[in-house]
Amino acid sequence: MVIKSNKRDFKANKLKIGTRGSPLALAQALEVKKEIIKHHKLNDQSVEIISISTKGDRVTDRPLTEIGGKGLFTEEIENKLFHNEIDIAVHSMKDMPTEFPTGLGINTFLKREDFRDSFVSLKYNSINELPEGAVVGSSSIRRKAQLLSIRPDLKVVEFRGNVQTRLKKLEDGVADATFLACAGLIRLDMKDLVNPISPEVMMPAIAQGIIGIEQRLNDNEITELLFPLNHEQTETQALVERAFLQVLDGSCRTPIGSISKIDGEKIIFSGQVLKPDGTEIISGHWEGLVGNPKDLGKMAGNEIKEKIDDSFFKQENFSH
Repeated sequence: MVIKSNKRDFKANKLKIGTRGSPLALAQALEVKKEIIKHHKLNDQSVEIISISTKGDRVTDRPLTEIGGKGLFTEEIENKLFHNEIDIAVHSMKDMPTEFPTGLGINTFLKREDFRDSFVSLKYNSINELPEGAVVGSSSIRRKAQLLSIRPDLKVVEFRGNVQTRLKKLEDGVADATFLACAGLIRLDMKDLVNPISPEVMMPAIAQGIIGIEQRLNDNEITELLFPLNHEQTETQALVERAFLQVLDGSCRTPIGSISKIDGEKIIFSGQVLKPDGTEIISGHWEGLVGNPKDLGKMAGNEIKEKIDDSFFKQENFSH
């Protein structure tokens, strides 16, 4: 199938931004809209945000691992992008598979927001304050594994849904605490709930806090439109972290975390994989040049891969 690219005047024809329909996804799309309007001096009516329902948003009563993983949040959106029904798609990079459909890709990354996880509870101020046997809600297998590695006494229950849904579950007493990304809380203007956890305690998800803009790769007008929005340091971080993830075949079934920092011409990268029950963590630290982020990520991933076997991520004994 050939993807067509038509010459367009975005001042005359609306630019259509596709996104998931959650409050956070819409806030991220609005951030992209504002950036495009600012850089290209368009008016507000020239850019339209289109909310698209995805399977990952519709099915909230089962873990992502049971219904298919990360692609559940992108398939319907990418289908509309592929068929020219939208011009660009806005995504949280931590939800993106490492492979894109033919003809689509992400080359534009907005400046990264706080990449840490936040501890959220109506009763307690930190993981350490949780009493023995407390119930923690999380749909993230990474967060579950990290939590159980330091507090194996806690009970972890499935906690799907958007930020507002999870907060309501806390109010209803379904769990004593949960974890949310600091970036999401900041973008939703819910800064009072930001209670960062040290990345050394809970290493963030791959590319957490990064907004990516997906496009048809042969659409030169869109490439030109998006060029000034790209933040180079964030792009470097996304590339090194996602290369690490790709080597390890990362999905919602694999507890994987990473931290990357740019120091001049150097990338300082840390990564880890965990057994789902938190009983074992394999981690490492690497350095490389900003010009070769993918090579550094692949090297790190391969070093970790050599230390684990196919049974590492299996959950037979994961009863929490």
